Amino acid sequence: MAKTIYLANPYGFSDQQKLLLLPPLVAALEELGLEVWEPFARNNQVDFSSPEWAYQVGQADYRDVVACDGIFAVVDGVPPDEGVMVELGMAIALGKTTFLYRDDFRAATDSGMYPLNLMLFTGLPLEGWQDYYFTRIEDLASPSKALARWAKSP
Repeated sequence: MAKTIYLANPYGFSDQQKLLLLPPLVAALEELGLEVWEPFARNNQVDFSSPEWAYQVGQADYRDVVACDGIFAVVDGVPPDEGVMVELGMAIALGKTTFLYRDDFRAATDSGMYPLNLMLFTGLPLEGWQDYYFTRIEDLASPSKALARWAKSP
């Protein structure tokens, strides 16, 4: 049975990002044998004319974070998207395996060690955290990185 990975990302808010940035990322994760839970695609069944639509979306995303095996968070931006940060925080609190992806070259930290706010790394191991951090889609399948190893592990 394939592991499920929750793809926390802000790409669904923009038609251009949804068409250009999201498909290669989903494809790279699926090529690892993962079942990708992309929240914008999974929440398209919500009735957006309902006054409660935002609550329904938030609850659906929360249920998916609880149920998934791991989270892959797109942490571009300065600061990164607030919704992605909440999803990542929930996953870290739940003890989910976490992976970070940032192809944004802008500095987003005061730390000399971590490229982002240090709290985002609390879900990664102290030693070898770099194996859980990605800056290029091409590296997702690298056997020297944690994602490919995790995807194949029982």
